Amino acid sequence: MTPVAGTFSVSDAVELAVVERSGFIESRHAGSAVVLSPDGEVLRALGDVASPIFPRSSLKPFQAVAVMTSGVTLRGEDAAIATASHSGTAAHVALVRGLLDRASLPVSALGCPPAPPSDQAARDALVRSGGARERVHMSCSGKHAAMLLACVANDWPVDGYLEPEHPLQKRILDVLERFTGERPAATAIDGCGAPVHAISLHALGRGIQKVTTAAPNSPFALFREAAALTQAAREHPWAVHGPGQPDTIAMERLGVFAKFGAEGVMVMTAPNGTTTALKVLDGSSRASTIVALRLLAHAGALEDDAIDAVQTELDLWVMGGEQRVGRVRATT
Repeated sequence: MTPVAGTFSVSDAVELAVVERSGFIESRHAGSAVVLSPDGEVLRALGDVASPIFPRSSLKPFQAVAVMTSGVTLRGEDAAIATASHSGTAAHVALVRGLLDRASLPVSALGCPPAPPSDQAARDALVRSGGARERVHMSCSGKHAAMLLACVANDWPVDGYLEPEHPLQKRILDVLERFTGERPAATAIDGCGAPVHAISLHALGRGIQKVTTAAPNSPFALFREAAALTQAAREHPWAVHGPGQPDTIAMERLGVFAKFGAEGVMVMTAPNGTTTALKVLDGSSRASTIVALRLLAHAGALEDDAIDAVQTELDLWVMGGEQRVGRVRATT
């Protein structure tokens, strides 16, 4: 049988976290991770960081920068929602609708699927009102609205904007390759319908570090826009994920740039530029934030005490009835 192309294997992974219940290790999360120094040198490589993975929503910073360098000015909350995996609150939806209004396009132009809000309060309010799930509620709708705005600004076709051969998607691929220095090993369709490109964890970390440490006064527009995006995310972390959500908590409390991706992917840059990219092999995201934070602490970029202070907000407790009997704990 011909082997199926895919991510790194179990034998090439290392333990990144464990789940403890009443003093017993109930589960173990294996994966791979890379940590880069502020100047881009590899400080740690855990497991296989050279094989390609799908970064999923951790690609959004590159997609947003591609839009922002295509004749579309996005600043503040508008830039933050363009790189978001938002939770569908009324404030998130308002930002998405605002981008669509700038493009003079209806909600139906969005290529992402309809979905309920992932925010519990917003979902409950929708149910009570008798409302239906909409495309604007979907976590990737901000990215899609920004993509449509770029299409309108450049007279590119709105129909088919998610096709890999569309000018917008070619622009995104070019930006991705410029930042990461690597050509994708494969291209697939992400959960939101957009193309997703397979690159190595090392390349992903390298690219995210270049985005998040870009100088706002760079002579190159690509880096000026990357700096503007990073500033927007750090100033409006609620828009990037949502109240009580891991990315938002990490950015609000610790000043990092954080962007999770589905299937256990996480990228994170500390204020001093130290960057990590990781993938939990089983696809679970419950440990990815705390693992990334501990990796940055191990590199001296964050304080363990500061991470301890926010850990309770990350919903890492293991419950026994109504009591906390354990937790998800990074072991890196």
